[in-house]
Amino acid sequence: MMPRFYLPADSLARAVGADEVALALQNVDLQRTSSRGLYWLEPLLEVDTPQGRIGFGPLTAADVPSLLEALQGDPSAHPLALGLVEELPYLKTQQRLLFARAGITRPLSLDDYRAHGGFEGLNRAVALGGEQTATTVFDSGLRGRGGAAFPAGIKWRTVRATQAAQKYIVCNADEGDSGTFADRMLMEGDPFLLIEGMAIAGITVGANYGYIYVRSEYPQAVATLREALDVARSNGYLGANVGGSGQAFDMEVRVGAGAYICGEETALLDSLEGKRGIVRAKPPIPALQGLFGLPTLVHNVLTLASVPLILAKGAQFYRDYGMGRSLGTMPFQLAGNIRHGGLVERAFGLTLRELVEDYGGGTASGRPLKAAQVGGPLGAWVPPSQFDTPLDYEAFAAIGAMLGHGGVVVADDSLDMARMARFAMQFCAEESCGKCTPCRIGSTRGVEVIDRLLAAPDQSGRDEQVIILKDLCDTLQYGSLCALGGMVSFPVASALKYFPADFGLQASEADQ
Repeated sequence: MMPRFYLPADSLARAVGADEVALALQNVDLQRTSSRGLYWLEPLLEVDTPQGRIGFGPLTAADVPSLLEALQGDPSAHPLALGLVEELPYLKTQQRLLFARAGITRPLSLDDYRAHGGFEGLNRAVALGGEQTATTVFDSGLRGRGGAAFPAGIKWRTVRATQAAQKYIVCNADEGDSGTFADRMLMEGDPFLLIEGMAIAGITVGANYGYIYVRSEYPQAVATLREALDVARSNGYLGANVGGSGQAFDMEVRVGAGAYICGEETALLDSLEGKRGIVRAKPPIPALQGLFGLPTLVHNVLTLASVPLILAKGAQFYRDYGMGRSLGTMPFQLAGNIRHGGLVERAFGLTLRELVEDYGGGTASGRPLKAAQVGGPLGAWVPPSQFDTPLDYEAFAAIGAMLGHGGVVVADDSLDMARMARFAMQFCAEESCGKCTPCRIGSTRGVEVIDRLLAAPDQSGRDEQVIILKDLCDTLQYGSLCALGGMVSFPVASALKYFPADFGLQASEADQ
């Protein structure tokens, strides 16, 4: 008897041929699941055996006949055989809390979700009541996973305590940072987890409506979420009586139009209101006056998706992971010039070296590592000399860097850091909402200064431009209204500090 087969329906897996593999397997018992996030092995086909699921990958449709033949004898003899997937070192050493179902369940199967702990958190929240649920989130130490790392429990208590006839939950799913894909993976692969987290938030803070703001580049995530919302609604997890709580909560998906600035929470709120996405001055904070001027709880996908587990397992269970004030786990995303690109969920505290070298396997090109940009296009370039820094919010802040959304883009020694510094300024200039002068004008001036620095004919000319560039970075960092202008100095200043030769400088000149 032919065993059951599992193949991801994740958009990355599909982009590299998973649908073609599925067509070649049309005569077998095949289930399309979420992805494990071992992206260098996609399409990754898993097959049921008495010992567990064994894997084959990266697979093409042309490999299917030989694979089916191998399954009649010794599967391990097939050249693409990987053995038991759960025993692969890349996966076995992870601590998957958020992505515990990744690669195992079918995205739109409510039965699969419930069979693997789904809606236990919502049931617990209903039993505890709003005050105790908010306290549990606060006690867990959960911090915003979108980059700012603000304590989630403080937001929940603020929105809950604010009196208003209407409140909102807004999920920021505008995942625009380079090298990040955890939000997309979760929305495509485990949409009920996000829905459950938002429902818990809604009944806890007294909001009866929510929005998931998804970037337009994620059409599969949008379609999956909308279908999952229909399933959840028809099964009583959304609507007039959420999970038997006696409280109403419903939500919908809204699609952005491609503006990076709408990843900033107040610009996102303007966009949701039908306006051009422009950053708002604070105060007032969104928790008091957010969407349509009403109290609004705004969180990133991973933050809201962390809530069901915290309620199901308890605050202390979650606090047992991590270090210092960085508690729980973080889904780090390895991309760029990396041999083993994919998702690594680990508790805060592992080092960047462990992530890049042990999990990532070094550069895909085989050339020496030059740097890793952590935290998206506004993140600092971290040189190998600092790779032993723990992945922790405070530890990274101490070296002038940030964790951001957990994206790590790796580069080898062929990358020109002066060009990357110029790109950062150009990116900021193009994506600025234009509201504040430092960001609007400073980023454009930044491109010009870097061009003059690189074109300077002599030492004194370069020295002069370095001084101007550093002053400009300070102005952007401390004078901008939001993080777009405020953090563009990170990639520029780090490139200048650690890779002065790329700018035609001596080390002493860059540090002056």
